[in-house]
Amino acid sequence: MFKRNILRELHKWSQRPDRKPLVLRGARQVGKTTVVQEFAKSYEVFLKLNLEKEGDRNLFEVAYPMDDLMMAIYLANKQVRSNKSTLLFIDEIQNSPKAVAMMRYFHEEIPDLHVIAAGSLLESLIDRQISFPVGRVEYLPLRPCSFTEFLGAMGETEMLGMLEAISLPEILHDKMMRLFNLYSLIGGMPEVVANFAENRDMVLLQRVFESLLLGYRDDVEKYARNSTMQLSMRHILHAGFAYSGQRIKFERFANSGYRSREMGEAFRTLEKAMLLELVYPSTGYSAPILPDLKKSPRLLWFDTGLVNYCNGIQKEISGPDYISDQWRGTVAEHIVSQELLAADLKVSAKRSFWVRESKNSNAEVDFLVLHQNLIIPVEVKSGDSARLRSLHLFMDGVSHQTGIRFWAKPMQTDLVKTFEGKEFNLISLPFYLAGLLDKVLALHK
Repeated sequence: MFKRNILRELHKWSQRPDRKPLVLRGARQVGKTTVVQEFAKSYEVFLKLNLEKEGDRNLFEVAYPMDDLMMAIYLANKQVRSNKSTLLFIDEIQNSPKAVAMMRYFHEEIPDLHVIAAGSLLESLIDRQISFPVGRVEYLPLRPCSFTEFLGAMGETEMLGMLEAISLPEILHDKMMRLFNLYSLIGGMPEVVANFAENRDMVLLQRVFESLLLGYRDDVEKYARNSTMQLSMRHILHAGFAYSGQRIKFERFANSGYRSREMGEAFRTLEKAMLLELVYPSTGYSAPILPDLKKSPRLLWFDTGLVNYCNGIQKEISGPDYISDQWRGTVAEHIVSQELLAADLKVSAKRSFWVRESKNSNAEVDFLVLHQNLIIPVEVKSGDSARLRSLHLFMDGVSHQTGIRFWAKPMQTDLVKTFEGKEFNLISLPFYLAGLLDKVLALHK
């Protein structure tokens, strides 16, 4: 087990006096159970229930008084009830709606007990078959590993420290880019990262990726409410990775025979399972960032490593410019978007991009980020500033003077003029700083 950043947030949660039972949310196989088991080491007593097991599930089927229920939970874990610091972990909680309903009573009747719940198919069932008590629980997302977590897993502690301090000497830039290129290739699935950190062998990862992919495809039967949706989702999970980063239409997606309504429902189900995101564009210049749902969305998957595997990009890499050149920059845009999302601790976090569509000219900025109530444009490029036409057009419409470009070179800041003559600061950042963008922006007030 390598250290996940979410452990810091779990410790903060455990120390808060207003703490509520916590629901960990995320796609299957992102490491929820492993993270909780690691976090449990900070407690004197760890109680675990897996509601896939009939015996554990039956504890909630009878309306026992809370004291009797807790006694049964301790006995099921071969523990004696005491005043020691205790964490109760309810895994696969989606298997028992009654256990979900009980979450409020843990909060109200045993406030000193720390409770965490999770489930492998939880996302697809929330608000459809189960509903957590409003205001009685809180949520925290767990996503694939970030680049900082990857560095930790690889034992690159000195490089990690310099990166987090935004103080990497330029002489180490190429080494950091090689590490980031490696991360961009294998992605952030914990099993993949752990396997590579131990073996340093790309060939061995193929078995892991294939197992993950087959698992998600098998899950379709559990997500789908009918055979048509099942077939539609299978089609997306077979053909959809080739459209990663592209704007898509639901009607007959990927040369299928499925109509817009069928495919839209299938996409939204997989999005709820946190396997992908339909990113709708914004056309505005000021906060809040509002998606235009009438326009075509961009398809982003939850892990770049799976995207690469499904598209046959599994060869060894060399040179710092790899992610700018490979697959027309799609890998670069996708891994940057993955890093931007990993840095956000809100379950509801969404990515966004900007478009201006007119008869005479179209423009598109890769990403928009909200920083101190300002919408900051982000481009993923490798060329010089003169080619950033869409970013220039966006900057002409905003009141601030900050634009971001991610590229393969070291950090630099330039004073640039738009085509309309407005001056702004173009902050060019190496790809490996994508997950620390908020910290960088705070340093450039």
